[in-house]
Order: sequence, then C-alpha cells, then structure tokens
Amino acid sequence: MQAPAFPFLLVPHVLASKNRARRSDRSDFARLVIFGGIGVGVFGALFSGAYWLTGRLLSYEEFGDFLLRLGLSWLFVTFLAFLAFSGVVTSLSTFFLADDLRLLLAAPVASRRLFLARFTRTVVQASWMVVVFLTPVLLGLGAARGAPWLFYLTAVLVIAPFAAIPVAVGASATLLIVNVFPARRARDVLMLTGLIFAVGLILVFRFIQPERLLRVESLPDIADFFATLQSPITPLLPSFWAGESLFAGLHGGVDLLHASALWTTAFAFTVILGAAHDRWQFTGYSRSQEAAKARVTGLKIVDAAAARIPMRAIRRHLLVKDVKVFLRDVSQWLQLLPLLALVLLYLYNFRAIDLNRIPYMSGVLKNAYAFLNLGLAGFVLATVAVRFVFPAVSAEGFAFWIIRVSPVSFRDFLWSKFWTGVVPILILTEGLTITANELLGIDPFLKAICAGGMVFMTFALVGLAVGLGARYPRFGADVNQVAGSYGGVAFMVLAVLYIIVTIAGLGWASAVYLFRLANQQPLTAYDHIRIVIAFVAVGAISVGTWLLSMKSGVRALEAMRG
Repeated sequence: MQAPAFPFLLVPHVLASKNRARRSDRSDFARLVIFGGIGVGVFGALFSGAYWLTGRLLSYEEFGDFLLRLGLSWLFVTFLAFLAFSGVVTSLSTFFLADDLRLLLAAPVASRRLFLARFTRTVVQASWMVVVFLTPVLLGLGAARGAPWLFYLTAVLVIAPFAAIPVAVGASATLLIVNVFPARRARDVLMLTGLIFAVGLILVFRFIQPERLLRVESLPDIADFFATLQSPITPLLPSFWAGESLFAGLHGGVDLLHASALWTTAFAFTVILGAAHDRWQFTGYSRSQEAAKARVTGLKIVDAAAARIPMRAIRRHLLVKDVKVFLRDVSQWLQLLPLLALVLLYLYNFRAIDLNRIPYMSGVLKNAYAFLNLGLAGFVLATVAVRFVFPAVSAEGFAFWIIRVSPVSFRDFLWSKFWTGVVPILILTEGLTITANELLGIDPFLKAICAGGMVFMTFALVGLAVGLGARYPRFGADVNQVAGSYGGVAFMVLAVLYIIVTIAGLGWASAVYLFRLANQQPLTAYDHIRIVIAFVAVGAISVGTWLLSMKSGVRALEAMRG
C-alpha cells in the first residue's frame, strides 16, 4: 500500500518538535518562563489596545465604522507586504537550502507532492508571526463590538488564503532569483533588503504620528488624513478582500464575493507556482550547490587603527581578528540595521515629547525622564551585549582548540573580547544618553550624573556578558541561538537587577540635590556625605561586577584547559 506522500513528508518536522520538547533542559525551561511571560504580556496589551480603540471608535457612529473599515484594510495591507517578503526569505530555505533536500530529491516522491509539502511548510513558517499578532487584535475587536460567532469563523477562513497568496508570490520571486544568482549569495542580498524594508517600515509608521488620531479636537484633520490614506487601498488587493470579509462578519453577514476572491486566487497562485516549481526548481537547486567564492578582503584600515591603540601585541592581534571576522560575516553586521532604526525611533520619541505643556510640573517631569532615559539606555545596552558580546567566546566554535593549544593566555584572549565589545557599545549608549538628555533640556547636574553612570554601566554589563559567555559557552551551537541559552537568560536577569540597583542609587543621590534646588537651599555637609556615599556605592558595585565577572570567566576557561 502506497503511503500518502504529501502528509507523510510533514511528519518528520512534527516528530522533531516533539523530540526537542522531550529533551529540554533547564535553559529551555528558563526561556519558556521568560519569553512565555513576555508573550502573554504582549498578547494582553494588543487585546486591550484593540478593545479600547474599537470602543473609542464606537462613539463616532458612522464615522467610526468608516475608520474601523479603513483600519482593517490598512492592517492587512501592511501584513501583505510583510508576508510577501517573508515568503521570499523562507522559501529560499525550504525549497533550496534545506539539509534534507538531497535525500528527498533522490527519493521516489512525486514532484507535485514534494512541492505541496514544501509550500505548506513555507506558508506556516512565513505567516505564524502574523497569525500570532492578528489573533489578539481580532479578539479585542470582536469583544468590543459584541461580534457573533460568525465573525470568528470568518477570521479563520480569511487568514488562511490571505497568507497563502503573498507567500506564493514571494516563493515565485525566489524561484526567479535563484535561477539568476546562486542561492547562497541571494540569501545575503535578501537579508539586506529585508532589514532595510523593516527599518523603513518602523520609521515611516512612527513619523506619521498615529497618536494624532486619538485627539478629539483634531477630528476635521483626521477626516482629511484618512481620505489621503485611503488612496493606496484598492479593491484589487487581497488585503481589501480580507478587510471587507471581516467587516461583514463583524455585523453578522457573509461577503461571498470577497471571500471567494480570496480562496480562488489562493488556489490559482498555488497551481501556477506548482507548475513553475516543476519546471525550474531543480535547476535552481543545482545552482545552490555551487561552492561560494571566498572573497576575503584585507581590511587594512582595521590594522592601521589597531596599531595606534596602546595595548599589548597579543591583545591587539586578537582584537584585529575579532573585528575582521565580524565585518566579514554579513549575517552579523546586518543585524545592526534594526538597532539603528530603534535608536532613531528612540531619539525621535524624546524629541516629540513636549513637557513644557504641563504647567508647574515640567521641571520635575524632565528630571524624572532623565532617569527613565538612563534606564532605557541601560536596557538597550543589555540587549546589545547579550546579542553581540555574550556569544563572543562561543563564536570561536570548534576552532577554540587553537586557542587552547596556542601560547596565548586565556586572560589576554578574554580581555580582547571585552575591549572589542566595550568601545562601540560605550559610544552607542553614551550617544543615546547625552542626546536624549539634551533634547529634554534637563538640569546640567543630572546630565553629568547620567553620562558618568552610563560609563560605569557599560563597563559592568559588558564585563558581565563576557564573563558569563566564557562560563557558559556553546561552541557547537549557532551564534544566533547562543543568546537564548541558559547563560544568556542568566545574564539578562542579572543585568536587569544591576540596572535597577544603579538607577535607584543614582536617583536617590540626585533627589537630595534636586530637593535642595527646588527649595532654593544650599547643600549641607550631611547632604554631601549622602551623595558621595551613594555615588561611591554605585561605582563600587559597577567596578566589582566588571572585574569579578572577567576574573570568573578567565578561571572557567582555564578549567577547560586543565
């Protein structure tokens, strides 16, 4: 009896997920608790936001329905672009770069059944994030409007074909690309394009200032605003069909025209993609097996810059090696683009804050925002450190044996990792802190305190990341996964505790100064003693965290040699 090839080809992925769950360790449990809690919080925030916004729109009667209908179309048109590009990137892996393709293409499996299995996997992997985001939004929308059960059934029947259409378009684009460029080179190009797309989307969304829609006094301007935004929404897009179908289900009706358009288009695109897959997939897969050209540049500028750094020769050479490896790895430095977008968005939000509109309290709020800024910059620092600094030792991979047998001390090895990470991160965090405080116009004393505190925080957290990365290395794992290991989770917990203690110490000392300043009183000798004690305590904790973490990491590496 012949096995059903199409479902059978999906079974290994299900079994692999079960095995990963069965073999989970304490790091997996810690990640489940932390990220599960974050996920529940985000789900609740999205549900509450959709519920609250829908309730506000209800008060506008017919105009509120117009805004809700238009909002649904814009929500889906945004996801349409995301799904199309996600389909390009995901299909590159599933159709051309997957490790099991060598076995499957040699097995007696019909090409069409293999395509259906791969396309199903591509749609699921490319759209799961959209589904997770849409679920609380649609639930909040339905709860606020008291929607009937037909609305929720319509949502399920709409999302499936809506996800398949752009993913099929993206997979078609991938099929064309890999028949022009080798798949491994196309992956780098697509990663760069995708990150630029994500950065642009974030910045555009923020710069249109959607908070203006919540001001009742600007209602006439909102009408013009939405009339302008309605122009890109066309009845020919699947996003429009999905929005209309859901809007009809929200009122207890069924929009057969747009629902049928979704399903027939999804089936048609799948059939067309299947025919193109039969014709050109094997050619593209053969091109993907070509060895990548080794284009290693000398990066002489790195050598010239390192020669001017006053440090020992061994540490200088290790520093140069780490910098060149980082710059030559496209997948590593491309991840700085989203970070750049978040930094610009971060600074823009502080620029948009107008605290002077609040009478009698603008000075107090500015000073409070100074420490909020310090805390947020600290969390940015911790996030960057856990992603780029913590995996520094693990990034050596199986080549770590060269370090173990070479005449290089682990102390020099680990300190080179520290200086490689601390300099760029210090420039980033100091720039964030100083620029945001200048935009807020806070007291000069607090500017100096925050700038100095950020220096101590940078050295402490980078040292903690390097030390824990050496104590909990994962040489056989992918560098992108090391940050989510047990050591990475432990670092984030300790980093949050350290940031809280630092903000509390600096905030308490600054509160003494600000209290005297607000009452136009000079600082007493007792006040000076309290401020000095607080600053010394924060400095001692920071320096202790930095040096003890580095010492602990060196001992852990020396234990491996022994």
